Amino acid sequence: MSTQDLVPSPVGPIDVEQAEAALVERYPRLVRIAYLVLPPSLGRNRRVLTAHALVQRSLPRRRVPGPAVPEPRLTEDAVDPGYAYVRGEVLRQALIAGLPLRRLALPRRAQFPPLLPHVWGLRLFPRVGGADELALDQRLSRLSGPGRAAYVLRGLERQGDPEVLRVLASVGVEDPAAALAEADALDEVDTGAAASPSAGLVTGQGRGPGAAEGFGRNGRAERVGEQGGPRAPGGPGRPGNPAGTGGTDGAVPRAGGRDGHADRVGGQGGPGGGGGRAGSVGADTPGLDAPPAGAGGNGRAGHPGGPSTPRPVAAPGPGPTPGSGPAPGPLARSGRVSGAALLESDEFDPCALQARPTDLMRRRQHGRAALVAAAALVVCGTLLGLPGDGWGRNGAAAPSYARNPAAEAALDPAALRRVAPAAWPGSTRQDFSVWPARGGLTGDSALLRRALAVWARPGASVRSSATPGTPVGPPMGPPQLLFAGVVDGARVVLLHDGLRAVRYAEPVEGTAGAALDFARTDGADSVGSAALVLSRAAGNVRYLTAPWVKETAVRDLLAPAKPPRPLVRDAQGMTDPVPSPALAKGCTRWNTLQVRDGSGLRLLADLGELAPARLLWGPPAAPADATGPQAREAWARTACQLTAVGGNGVRSVNAWRFARQPLPEGAGLGTWLCTRAETWRGTGGRVLAQFLVPAPTVPAALAARSEGSPACGVRDPRVLAGVLWQAPSGGWYVLAAGSPDFTALETSGGVKGRSDGPFLAVKAKAGARADLDGTLRDGTRVAALR
Repeated sequence: MSTQDLVPSPVGPIDVEQAEAALVERYPRLVRIAYLVLPPSLGRNRRVLTAHALVQRSLPRRRVPGPAVPEPRLTEDAVDPGYAYVRGEVLRQALIAGLPLRRLALPRRAQFPPLLPHVWGLRLFPRVGGADELALDQRLSRLSGPGRAAYVLRGLERQGDPEVLRVLASVGVEDPAAALAEADALDEVDTGAAASPSAGLVTGQGRGPGAAEGFGRNGRAERVGEQGGPRAPGGPGRPGNPAGTGGTDGAVPRAGGRDGHADRVGGQGGPGGGGGRAGSVGADTPGLDAPPAGAGGNGRAGHPGGPSTPRPVAAPGPGPTPGSGPAPGPLARSGRVSGAALLESDEFDPCALQARPTDLMRRRQHGRAALVAAAALVVCGTLLGLPGDGWGRNGAAAPSYARNPAAEAALDPAALRRVAPAAWPGSTRQDFSVWPARGGLTGDSALLRRALAVWARPGASVRSSATPGTPVGPPMGPPQLLFAGVVDGARVVLLHDGLRAVRYAEPVEGTAGAALDFARTDGADSVGSAALVLSRAAGNVRYLTAPWVKETAVRDLLAPAKPPRPLVRDAQGMTDPVPSPALAKGCTRWNTLQVRDGSGLRLLADLGELAPARLLWGPPAAPADATGPQAREAWARTACQLTAVGGNGVRSVNAWRFARQPLPEGAGLGTWLCTRAETWRGTGGRVLAQFLVPAPTVPAALAARSEGSPACGVRDPRVLAGVLWQAPSGGWYVLAAGSPDFTALETSGGVKGRSDGPFLAVKAKAGARADLDGTLRDGTRVAALR
C-alpha cells in the first residue's frame, strides 16, 4: 500500500439536489451505517435517534466544490459521487459522536443527544436478533470508532482495502491502517468461528480457499452502488478449475467473476451478464443443487436488481445418501453465520423498529415532582413580591432604604427641613444650617420629590459628579432645602444634609438630561458657606450667596490695580452671570467673587466645583484674605496656576512668599512663592513652588509640585525648591531657595555646589539637572519639594 492510496479519489462538484437524491434513495442503508458505527454504549434507543439525526444533517447547505472535470476513476471508484459524499458525512459525524466529552475541549454538535427526531414517552429499538447478532454486537463494541467504520465499509459496503483506507482518511481518521487492522482481527475471529468443525459452513468473510460466494477477491464482500460494465456470463476461472467457476481448489465457485474478482452488488451488467450470487455455485459442487443455466443478475435468486445480501453456503461434501431425504439447499443454515452477512440483519436495521413505553412508574413520579416544584416556585415568587417582614440575605439588618422608615422620610418632600429667613441673625453659628429656603419653586412637591429620588437612585441618564472623598449615597434623614427655582432655563434644587451640598438640575421641559452634583462642605464657617454655585451655562456662572453677605463684586486677579466691578443680586441672593475661569479655554482674565460680610472682604474663586475656594495670602500659621495690594500683585502672577489644583475638593488656596533671593550678575531680586490648596476632606492637598523674576508682568515659573505633602502647611511650614535660570547675559544658573529654617543648601548630580544659608546660585549649562538637599537648624537633612 502506497501513500497515494490514502488520497481520496477525485470526483466532480456535488449539487445539493444530487446529494438529496442519494440520501432519499439510500436512506435505510445510510442510517444502518450510522447505527453500526455509533458506539453501542449509547444504548439502542439513542443510537436509533442519533443515526437518523446524523443522516438528516448530512445534506450539504450549498453546492460542494470540486474539479470541473473529474480525474480518471480508480478501479474501486464505482460509487455514485452524491452517495459517496453523503456517506462520508455520515461516517464523519458518527465518529465524532463516539468521542468522549472532555473538560477543556470544545464540544461538537454530534456529541450531544439529537434535538430532532425526538420521541416522548416511547423507547425505540430494532428487532431482536439471534445469538449470532448479539455476539457480533458485542465484538463491535470492543472496536474503536474507526475500526467499526472499517468493518462496516468492508462488510456492508463491499469496499476493498485501498478504498476503505481512502474513505477513512477523507473523514478525518488519523490512522486508517490501524483501523483496518482492527477490522482484520475481527474478520479472523469470524473466520475461525465459522470454519470450525462444529460450524459446518463456509463464511462469507474468508480470505483463502473456501471463501463464500458473494464476496470479492481475498474474501472481500461485493460492493454497493457500483456501476459495472457488460461482462460475459461465466467469466474465466482460475487455472485448474472448470470454466466459469472462478474458484480455487476446494473453494465454492461463483459465476460471473472477472479474472477472479468478486462481482459488485448493484452493478449494471451487460447483455447476458451475470454477477449476482444466484447461479454462482458450480453444478459439479458436491452437496449443492446446481442452479439453472443462465441464472444470475444483480441480486438473490428470483430477485433481480438491488444490492445483494450475503447468505451462508453449505460447505462441499458428499451428497445425500439414499433415504436420507432432500439435501439442504444453498440458503440452509446449519451453523454460525459470518459477521459481514449479519450486518444485513434486522438486528442492525434502525428503520424497522419496535416501540415500548418508558418507565411508567418513574415517569409518574417525575411528573408529580415537576408539578410540586412549579407550584412551590409560584408560591415563593408571590411571597417575595408581597410586602411584609421576613429574613433576608442580610439577616437581622434593616430593610433597604425603600422600606426603611427613616429613608422613606428622607425621600418625602413634606419632611424637608426649611429654615425661616429670620433665623440666622439670632443663631450662634453662621453656616449652611441657617440658610433659609429660597426660590420660586420651594412649594413644588413634584420637583422636590424628583430631586430626592434622583439623589437616592440616580439613573443611567443622569450626569453625576462629586468631588474626591464625597459620598454619593442617599441622605441619612430629611435634608435641608436651600433653594428651588428656575435658573437659566433649568429647574434647580439646592439641598444640604450637614455633610454635603447637593445640586439637582433638570430642563424646564421634561426630565431628560438631569444633572446631580455633590460637594463636601462639612465644617464650613461663615466664609466657607458664603456662596454656592447655582448654575453654569454658556461659559458663565451664577452664585447663591449667604443671607449675611452684604455686597458682592467681581475682581479680575490678572488686573490687580483695577477696581472690582459690582455684581448685582436679586432678592433671593442669586447673582447675575459672571464669566467663569473654570470654563475658559485661555488665561486672559481670572474673575473672582469678592464678598463683604460683617467682618470684612473675602475673595472666592470658581475652580469648577459646587463650593468656590477661598483665596488667602501669608504664612501658613496666620494667612489672611488675599484682598490687600501686595497679595493681589502676587496672585496676579500666579492665578493661571490655579487650574493645577482645581477639581480636588478645594476648600482654600494660600499663597506664601517664603524667600526673596538676590540674583547673580546683579539682575535684581527673585521671589519664591509656595501655593498650597487645602481640601474639605483634610487630605490630598496640592503644593506648588513658583519662582518670580523681577519683571512684574512675567508670570510665575512652576519650579516644583507635590500632592499629599505637608510642606507649606501648618504642620510643616517649610519648603525648599530650585530652578534653572538664565541671566540677562545668557549664562545659566541653578537657583535654589528655602524657607528661613534652612542653614545650608547643596546640589549634586549634574551640577555640584554648596552654600551656607537659605539661598544657592551655581553656574550650570543649559538643560542641566541636579539634585537639591538642605540642612535645617537642628541638622536634619530635607529634600527639595517634588
